[in-house]
Amino acid sequence: MNSNNNPQSLNEAIKFSRTHHEFEDDVLTDDALKFLTCLHENFDLEREDLIRHRQVVQNKLDDGWNPSFLNETLEIRESNWKAANPPSALVDRRVEITGPVDRKMIINGMNSGANVFMADFEDSCSPTWDNIISGQKNLFDAVSGSISLKDKIKGKFYELNDNPAILIVRPRGLHLNEYHIQINQKAISASLFDFGLFFYHNAKTLSKKGLGPFFYIPKIESYKEARLWKNIIKYSENYLNLETGTTRVTVLIETITAGFQMNEIIFELKDYIAGLNCGRWDYIFSKIKKFKSRKDFIFPDRSLVTMDTKYLRTYSKLLIKTCHSRGIHAMGGMAAQIPIKDDPVANSAAIKKVELDKEREVKDGHDGTWVAHPGLVPVALEKFNNFMPEKNQIDNPLNFTLDEHVELMGIPPGVITHDGLEQNIQVGIKYITAWLSGVGCVPINNLMEDAATAEISRAQIWQWIKHSAKIDNGKIITPELVNKLVNEQMHIISEGQKQNEFLKQATELFREIVLSQTFEEFLTIPAYTQLLSNENQKLLEPLK
Repeated sequence: MNSNNNPQSLNEAIKFSRTHHEFEDDVLTDDALKFLTCLHENFDLEREDLIRHRQVVQNKLDDGWNPSFLNETLEIRESNWKAANPPSALVDRRVEITGPVDRKMIINGMNSGANVFMADFEDSCSPTWDNIISGQKNLFDAVSGSISLKDKIKGKFYELNDNPAILIVRPRGLHLNEYHIQINQKAISASLFDFGLFFYHNAKTLSKKGLGPFFYIPKIESYKEARLWKNIIKYSENYLNLETGTTRVTVLIETITAGFQMNEIIFELKDYIAGLNCGRWDYIFSKIKKFKSRKDFIFPDRSLVTMDTKYLRTYSKLLIKTCHSRGIHAMGGMAAQIPIKDDPVANSAAIKKVELDKEREVKDGHDGTWVAHPGLVPVALEKFNNFMPEKNQIDNPLNFTLDEHVELMGIPPGVITHDGLEQNIQVGIKYITAWLSGVGCVPINNLMEDAATAEISRAQIWQWIKHSAKIDNGKIITPELVNKLVNEQMHIISEGQKQNEFLKQATELFREIVLSQTFEEFLTIPAYTQLLSNENQKLLEPLK
């Protein structure tokens, strides 16, 4: 590893896109760019190797191999060791609210009454250059306590209250690039970009307050990827002369392979880790994606894949068992329901689902949970306060046994319906439309959809087509049927909303993804290409 903190001349190393943002001078300072360059030069090659290894694993899965607990790390799983004690600021994190990094959301999230606000550059953020750079500026202002917003239309003024939620930041996953900046003629990793900018500008301020910096790490597929993050954090702390362990991370377990390597992931990050989180929606997507080529892993309607199904309940309980044995938090996942205005009956049903979800989590032993809307913070708090009188449940004995390997490899029961197929198409088109317009999370059919839930919808359709799956009415799901329904849904969506310039782009992108012979690893990769194309087109318009 190159430990040089003085990369070649920035003018030689770094190239920017033509896009300029009003906050670039505040965010992309020379010193910050030097730090990003150091991260890139030290860690990008290893990142690329790990991403290539994912494909090696996928090829094995396609050939019939099943993941399992690793023989090579048996000693780690069976040895008696603990991770570092949680920092005082994260001892009690019973309710966490998540949302994108726009200014209003940050203020409302930190004022929501939740213990933690997770500011998200990933699944709930459309990575326009404006969103990414503004997001970094917004977080800098939040850390300094100066963040505020005046809504001239509503006549409202927003600012932080006296007891805001603890801030945790989620960068984009290792598989993504940030194409607005090239270092040494290569696009910088989006993970390194998001993490590096927030770390450089805010780590010292947060450390003085005893508030981190804290991060959520997404999309990890193996303990070797966790090792990469460990090395990134260690390097970054040394760069700013911070004490080891000042930075703390919570790792989302949202891939089927990571589900078999929880102990190993904790071990790699044991000086820095604060917990694991049940990233349930991406975990479901991962199961479909990894076994997409195998007819014995066909999933039913998305609505039937709930946390009460055996394979997901086992995953959740195994996470709790593993975390508590190592002295760290086991965080529950996101219920997709949101409050429903102007429909008391539907709202009551949605709230009931959230209540049951959170009661299940706290009774199983989770130390905290996620919500996507400020209106659900009191609902989750009530359940955790009732059943978790202490700050967490790390020291509580667990009363369940698991046939872990068998149950983790199971699939949820249920059928495929015509409505389920139509809903998947509708969600996919509507979500991509919003994403291309710069909005990364959007309410659809009274559920909060983000990239993770949209991934499930499009992955299911691809899988159903590939294996000629049957709908419960006897019809076979064919490319022709899906194409017909895509056209119908586009027409329905276009009638139900104002003219949207991105609807046609989104529909064609969705159609291409689900009808392709090859499976697209992440829908956000081709969607990001379209996003950049739209951005470049806007830049050219004044020149015409």
